[in-house]
Amino acid sequence: MKNKHSKLKVALVVPNFSWCEWDLNSRWHFIPYNLCLIAAVSRELAEITIVDANLKDMNDEMFISELKRISPDIIGITVLMDQYGPAGHYAAKLSKLACPDSKVIIGGVYATMNPEKVILDNNVDYVVIGEGEYVFKKLLQHFAEKYPFPSKGVCYKLCSEVINLGCADRIDDLDSLPLPAYDLIDYPKYVAELPLRRSVDMPPELPYARILTSRGCPVGCVFCQVESISGKKFRPRSSSSVLDEIEWMKDHYGIKSLIFDDDNLFLNKKRAMEIFSGMIERGIVMPWVSIATAVFCLDDELLDVMKESGCEYIDIAIESGSQRVLKKVIGKPIDLTKVSDIAGKAKKKGIFVAANFVIGFPTETWQEIRQTIKFAEDIDVDYIKLFVAIPLPHTKLWQLCVETETFKKSFQEGKVRWNYGQIETDQFSANDLTILRAYEWDRINFTDSNKTARTAERMKISLEELWKIRRGNLNSVIEHINTDKSHN
Repeated sequence: MKNKHSKLKVALVVPNFSWCEWDLNSRWHFIPYNLCLIAAVSRELAEITIVDANLKDMNDEMFISELKRISPDIIGITVLMDQYGPAGHYAAKLSKLACPDSKVIIGGVYATMNPEKVILDNNVDYVVIGEGEYVFKKLLQHFAEKYPFPSKGVCYKLCSEVINLGCADRIDDLDSLPLPAYDLIDYPKYVAELPLRRSVDMPPELPYARILTSRGCPVGCVFCQVESISGKKFRPRSSSSVLDEIEWMKDHYGIKSLIFDDDNLFLNKKRAMEIFSGMIERGIVMPWVSIATAVFCLDDELLDVMKESGCEYIDIAIESGSQRVLKKVIGKPIDLTKVSDIAGKAKKKGIFVAANFVIGFPTETWQEIRQTIKFAEDIDVDYIKLFVAIPLPHTKLWQLCVETETFKKSFQEGKVRWNYGQIETDQFSANDLTILRAYEWDRINFTDSNKTARTAERMKISLEELWKIRRGNLNSVIEHINTDKSHN
C-alpha cells in the first residue's frame, strides 16, 4: 500500500501483436496515441512508463524483464481490436508472472466489445469499457487515495466497480483533453521511418503524425463497431484544437506530413473548411492523407481547399457497387450515380484516390458481388481495396449472421482467420470470396502499367518489390485454401 506522499507506478502496455496469429499486418506501426492521452490525463497521480512490446518486438523474457525493472503497481494493457485479443490476454499472463502483486487492467476496443470475455481471465483485475482517459484516472485515484490495495490473492473483476466510480464512458468535450504525452515514448522511432507493411496510404513524408479530430459516427454501417465504441453522436474537436495540435507537432517534432485517421473528418463541412483553411493561414501546409473518407461529404469547394492545404491522398469508402446492398444491408448513404464524378474531380486535382469495397454479406447475391467488382473496375480510381465482410461482435452484421445462420462453421467453433471470409450462404462459400477477392484485386489494380507505376510510387517501393507483394498475396491465398481444406 502506498503512503500519502508516494506516487503510484504505472506501466501502460501495448502487447506484441505477434503473440497471437502472426501475419505481416502485425508488424505495422501503431503509435500509442490512446496510451499517451491516458498518460497525459493521469501523470500528476502516477509515475507512468509506456511499454511498447509491439514496436520493440519483445519476446516473453524481454517483456517480463522490463516489467520487473519498472515494478509497477498498476499495469494497463490496451488491445486495439478483436484480432489481437489473444495478445492482450497473453500480456496479462506475462504481467502477473512478472509482477504478481500488480493490478492488471485491460482496455481498448477489444475490451469494450468483449468485456464479458475479458473479465473471465484470472490474470485480469479490471476492465475499462469505452473511452478510458478519465475512467483510468478515477481508478488511479481509487487506488492512491480512496482505498488501499486489496490484499495479495484477492482479484476484483467487476465492471460495475469501474462504472460506479462516476465516470461517463464517452467524453463530450474533446477539447478538454490535453495534448498526448509523446515525451513518454521515443516518438521519432514511430514516425521517422516507413512501416514494414507497405500500402498506398503511407505517410507522404517523414517524420509524420497521425491525428484524430473527432469521435463517434451517426452513419451506423452494418459491419462497423464504432457505433458501439464511440456512440452514434458525432463529437468533433474544435478546428482551433486540431490546428493547435498540428502546429505543436510541427514545432516540437518537426513533422512534415499528416495522416488523418478520422471516419468523419468531412462530416461537418464548415469545420473541415476551417481546419484546411487554418492550415493555409497558419503556414502549416504539408502533405496529408485521409484514410477514411466519406465520399458523400465531398464537393468541389471542399476538394479545392483540401488540395491547397496539402491533400495528396484520399481513401473513399464506397463499399458496394449494388445500390440495394448499400441501402438495405450496409446502411450507407451513398448514391452510386454521384460517386464517379467526385472521384474523377479529385483525381483531376492531383489527389491519389483509393476506394474501399466489401463483398460477402448475408442476403447478397453472387450477381451483386460481381456488380461490385464491375463498379470497382469502371470507377477507374487509382487503386481499389477489396475486403471480405467479417462479422465482429456487437455489430449489426453479427446479428444479421445470427438471424440468417450464415456464420462459417469453423468461425462458430472459434477457429478464426481474421483476414479471410467467415460468412457462407447458398450464394457463396468463404473460399469463393477469398479467391475472387485476391485475383480481382490484382487484375483491377495492376493491368494498366501506368497505374501500377503510380501505385509503386505511392507505396515508395520499386516495381520489383510491388511484384513480390502481389505474388505474396496470391501465394498466401493458395496456402490458406489448402490449409482450410485439410481442416475440413
